[in-house]
This record gives sequence, structure tokens and C-alpha cells, in this order.
Amino acid sequence: MDRYGYIGVIILLCSSSKLQAQFNPVSGDPRTKQQAQRKPQDDSLQHRTGLEDSISITFRYFDATRSQSLDESINDFTKRFPIPAQHIYLGNIGSASRSILFSPIMQAGWDAGFHTYDIYKHTIEGTRFYNASRPYTHLGYMTGSGTEQIINVLHTQNFKPNWNVAFDFRLISSPGIFKSQKNTHSSITINSFFQSRNKRYSAYFIYITNKIGAGENGGITNNAFLNDARYSSRELIPTRLGGDAAFSSNFFTSDITTGAVQKTSNFLYRHQYDLGQKDSLRINDSTTIKLFYARLRFQHTFQYNTYSYAFVDKAADSVIYHDYFQQTFPKGSSIAFKDTWKEVSNEFSILTYPDKKNQSQFLKLGATLQTLEGGFTTGKKDYYNIYALAEYRNKTRNQLWDMEAKGQLYINGLNAGDYQAFASLQRVVSKKLGTLTVGFENINRTPSFIFNPQSSFIHGGLSSTNKENITHIFGVIDNTYIQLQLTGDYYLLSNYTYFDNLYNTQQESSLLNVLRIGASKKIKLSKYIFWYADAYMQQASNIKVVSLPLFFTRNRIAFEGTFFKNLNLSTGVEVKYYTPYKAYAYSPINEQFYIQQNTIVSNRPEGSAFAHVAIKKFKVYVRFENVNTLDFERSFSFTKNNIAAPFYPNAGLIFRVGINWGFVN
Repeated sequence: MDRYGYIGVIILLCSSSKLQAQFNPVSGDPRTKQQAQRKPQDDSLQHRTGLEDSISITFRYFDATRSQSLDESINDFTKRFPIPAQHIYLGNIGSASRSILFSPIMQAGWDAGFHTYDIYKHTIEGTRFYNASRPYTHLGYMTGSGTEQIINVLHTQNFKPNWNVAFDFRLISSPGIFKSQKNTHSSITINSFFQSRNKRYSAYFIYITNKIGAGENGGITNNAFLNDARYSSRELIPTRLGGDAAFSSNFFTSDITTGAVQKTSNFLYRHQYDLGQKDSLRINDSTTIKLFYARLRFQHTFQYNTYSYAFVDKAADSVIYHDYFQQTFPKGSSIAFKDTWKEVSNEFSILTYPDKKNQSQFLKLGATLQTLEGGFTTGKKDYYNIYALAEYRNKTRNQLWDMEAKGQLYINGLNAGDYQAFASLQRVVSKKLGTLTVGFENINRTPSFIFNPQSSFIHGGLSSTNKENITHIFGVIDNTYIQLQLTGDYYLLSNYTYFDNLYNTQQESSLLNVLRIGASKKIKLSKYIFWYADAYMQQASNIKVVSLPLFFTRNRIAFEGTFFKNLNLSTGVEVKYYTPYKAYAYSPINEQFYIQQNTIVSNRPEGSAFAHVAIKKFKVYVRFENVNTLDFERSFSFTKNNIAAPFYPNAGLIFRVGINWGFVN
């Protein structure tokens, strides 16, 4: 489907909202239940409550048991922005990104190994299943310096009380400030939930496509150019890759001359049949709601996923590739490195519910057959995995305890011997002391396939690898009464696998450990002035293998409140800072960050000024970001660029304006 096809789908879905939708009478407001059940001829005799024209909308993430309401807050811009606050990215929105906080891959089994663009993709785990009393549409548009643009469209509606459909679209387009930095990403999610009238049969459907087009310049050739007056226009600075690619602000054009091209698609269908007990809830003399409590569930989940990861250079400079990557190509060659995968999996599970009135308590046992087809330079190869799984959850009826335990064991196939185990326990201590959560997880995993010599991408160093083992112990104290959260994380790693230059792979045989502690606090400075403070300290036992800034903090001081009844305002300043460290460098040809020992990155604190306004469901965001790049020596220009990774500078001053509007159709 091309871009114009996407727009057609958006128009079609928005226009379809004229269809009447009803709220699920089982899980909604009791007053809405009564209205849904009463006879049409009784309508004129009922007293109107004032809620008839309002909307009730909730959602829950796929495979989650807890429903949530939409977040209408405006004080944290990162909730509307695709890049999390703790991430750095390579100078242009849509570029490769990684967390400044330690975050290893916590997944057993097969993994392709390409994660530097994950934050821009829609995922199955992040898919929201909605329940809406009326059709609801949310539109978002943001524009920024250098003609960067982000478009978001969400539409959801219940076509019937037991059938919801949702459509979610996002487009990111940014030509960048430096050469060959144009990024164009698009993501689409279509999902639906259906439940039979007798509530025994349920079905979930998810279809996701992600297209990543990220221009790559390999970094600037010399950091000294940033302070050279001849290069105040940053597009003039020479870069390692990309040549003199033409600048374009057309977000319908996604052709990448040099850079990463990733395409993924996910199709999931889950259906389940419940055995249990019927019940009823009597509202009044004329209204009774039929209920059903599941006691035994038979569940089948089918997935068909495709993945394509490529690096292309349509006019490769043979000298650059020889000097930096030790690769020899004829002058002017068009080169491409590409791994493709097809994954088919079938999971069969049985769930039991010991307490019929607590559907948040269940035991799940199951098994999965996964088949994989990999496509490489050397040809295609087939693999398979068979693994067993188990899960127990219990959110007690008194809402004080929340327990979760789950695990997977790979019995046979490509990843035989892999496993992962997770357990957490949460306790509500009291309203004043908040909640305490403690947890443990252990993962034994085959290193990602990018480290396998079978991969088409450039390798050196390892011809084989041992399984990685990662132990993670964590704790959280969350006190909403004083608005304080404390976190602690301890990691113990063996056979940690990583890149130590542009193409060389390594595996650390000795044990590594990483400790991180964090705190988040909302501080009231006056009636309308608040300070949001986040701080983390982290330390690795071997900085030659894992390099981390010792301290990272994010602070927002905002004047905020509700004025003139409907005007919600949050305006102020935001500052982020991390201590100097040997930041990870980036290998464009492998699309991986790698450890380096030569360059210490020491940046100014990153500063922004913002004004966020909401009038009912309409929100406006105005931001001046990277004000820290102000250079007093060069006529107040914004040319003191911070460095995200060696030879990858961030942009100068960025002015962003965004609008978000949620409305009932």
C-alpha cells in the first residue's frame, strides 16, 4: 500500500464513524448498562442523566488484564513524541537510537538483532484494544525546524457492543540538518476484538506494518568543522557516507540512497473458548444483565511475521569502505547487506480460573511450535523451535496484592536450551506509604542472529558464541501520596556479546554486573509552580565492555494549572544532563552501536523551553529545544552542538509546534 492508499484508508475509517456504536454493557458504567438493556419504548419515561452525549473509552494492552483510561495530561511531551526521554538519537528524529540507561535484550529464543529503530515501530505488545461508547478519533500533527513532520491518526469504535475495531497510523518525515540524514518512517496498526453474545468465544486480530527508511552519512569527517565559521550551514559539513545527496522535504518520498531500510509486518489471530458459569445481575424490576464467569479456557494464537533488514549504498565510495570497513568494492558500486526472515508460530494453551469472580487470577500452560526461514547472501535456511510456557497471575480481589510469574523453556530446535523466568510481587502497603514491588528474572539466550556468521552483514572476530545468561533483580517503591518513586535494578551477565568496532564481534567470558538506582519526584514549589525531577545513578563493573554515564537527570520546572474553567496550561523549562563518558559509537553498515575507548563525550546540559495548552480535548505544544547550543562568540548563533555519538552531532536550535485533537464522531 502506497502513501496515498494510507490516506484513503484514513478517510474511509473516519467517515465510517457515522455508524452507531454501543458500549459493552458488561464492563461499562452501571447507568450505561441500564440504558443499553432497557426497551426502546421506555426511553421517553427515563430521567436523563446528562451523560447520554458523553464518551466512555478504555483500553488495555494486548496480553494485559488491566483496563486503563486515556492519558489527557500535557506536562510530559515525550508521551506524544516517539523518542523516550532517556534515549539519545543520532541528530535527527527517526535516526538510530539507544537508551542512555543500561537495557540489555531480555528475550530468550530467536532474535534477529536489529533494535536501533525499535522506538519508532508499532508492536504487538504495544497494541491497544479499546472499548468505546461512541466512535472516537484522535488526530495529531507536529512540525519542526528543517521541515520535520509527524502525523498521527487514531480511530476506534464499537460497531456492536461486543465488537471493536481500531486503526492507528503514524508517519515520521525529517530531511535532517546534516547531509544524507533524511528519515521517512510509516507505521500502521489495525486491530479488532470480538466476543460472542454468550461470552464463551473471543477473538483478537492484529495487523501491523512498519517501514523504516533512514538516511545514513556515517558521521561527519571532523568535529572541528562544527566550530568553523565556513560551515555555519550544517549541510555543508563533509560526511563519511552519502556523498552530496539532494535535500528533499517531500514526506511522500522515502527513497534511501545510503542508509537503513527495514520492513516488518505482523499478523496475529488469537481465539479462545471458555467453559464456566452463567450468572445474572438484577438492576431493577425490568432489567437484568446476564453475566458469565470463565473457569476453563482453551486458547490458540497464530502468528505470521516477516522481517527485512538492509543497509544500502547505491553509489558506494570504494576508498571509504576500504579505510573504515576493510571491504573492497569496485568504484561506484551499488552495495547492499540484507537479512530477511519469515516466522510462523502456533501456540496452544489452557487457562484455569480458580476464583470465578476474579478473572485477574489464572494459571496458563501451553506449548508453541515456531518455524523460521532466513534469507542471506549465501541462500535460504530453515529453522524451528519448540518451547513450553507457563504463567500465573493474581490480582487479589481486595486489590492489595498483585502477583505474576511466567516462564518459557525451549525444548528443541535452533534455540534449544534457551529459557526465561520472571516473577514479581506487588503489595499496597497503605495510602500514605504507597506500593512496594520486588521482582526477579533470569534469561538464558542464544546471542542475536546478527552475531552469527550466517548473517549477510559484515563480521569479524567470533566464529561461534556461547549462550548469554542475564539475571535481573529489581525493586520499586511508588508513593503517590507524596508523589515519589524509587527504583533499583541489579544485572548480572555472563557471556555478554557485543560489537567492539565497526564490524568486529566479541563475547566477554567473565561475569559483568551493573547497578542502577533511580528516583522520580514531583515537588510543589508554589500554588502553580511544580518541579518534576528524575535522577539515575548507574555503574558497570567493566567499562571496557559496558560504558555508561555515572549520572543522568531530567528536570522540568513548570507553571501549570487549570484557568478559565477549560484552559489547562503547562509552561516552563526542561533540562537533561548526563556526566561525561566514552559514548557508544555507531556502525551504519551493521546498524549497531558499539563500544569504543578513544573518545569521551562531554556535553552541555540539554535545555528546552515549552508551552503546552489544552482546551478540553484540543492540545497545542510549542517548544524551543536545544537552546543549550547558543554560541555567544558567533553572533548568538545556535552552533554549539552536543554530540550523541562520536562524529554524530545533534541538531542546533529546534522549534516544534504540535497539535492533538481527540473528538467524538
